[in-house]
Amino acid sequence: MKRGSTLFLKIAVILMGIPVLALCIFVVPKLGSFAAELYPNAAYLKYLVWVDLYATAIPFYFALVQAFRLLSYIDKNNAFSELSVIALKKIKYCAMTISVLYVLGMPLFYLIAEVDDAPGIIVIGMVLIFASLVVAVFAAVLQRLLQEAIQIKSENDLTV
Repeated sequence: MKRGSTLFLKIAVILMGIPVLALCIFVVPKLGSFAAELYPNAAYLKYLVWVDLYATAIPFYFALVQAFRLLSYIDKNNAFSELSVIALKKIKYCAMTISVLYVLGMPLFYLIAEVDDAPGIIVIGMVLIFASLVVAVFAAVLQRLLQEAIQIKSENDLTV
C-alpha cells in the first residue's frame, strides 16, 4: 500500500488531539475553579474535577498514539499482523478506561449541575460515557475480526 494512502487519517488523528489539548489547558482549570466557587466549603472539589478530567486525557492520547501506530502498520503492509491486534486491544482498553473515569466523575458533575441548575452537564457526561463505550465495542469487534482474518491467512499459507 502506498505510504500516503492513510495520510488523511493520520492528519485526522493529530487534529483530534488538538482540541482536547486546548480543553485541558484552558477549560479544565476553569471548571475546577467553578466547582470550588459553587461549594466554598468543599474547595477540594476543584482538585477532584482536575484529577478526573486530566486522568481521562491520558488514555485518550494513548489511544491516539495506538491509532497512529495502526495506520503506520497499514502503510507498511502489516495490517494483518499481531501488532495490529495488540494496537486495537490497547485502544479498546483505553476507551473502557475513559468510560469508567467519566462514570466515577459523574457525581462531581451532578453536584455542579444541581447547584448551577444546568442539567446539560449530566447529558454531556452521559454522551461522553456512551461515545467511549461505542469506541470500545467497535475496537473489540475489529480486534476479533482481525484475529480471525489472521488465522484464516495463516491456514491458507500453510495449505499452499
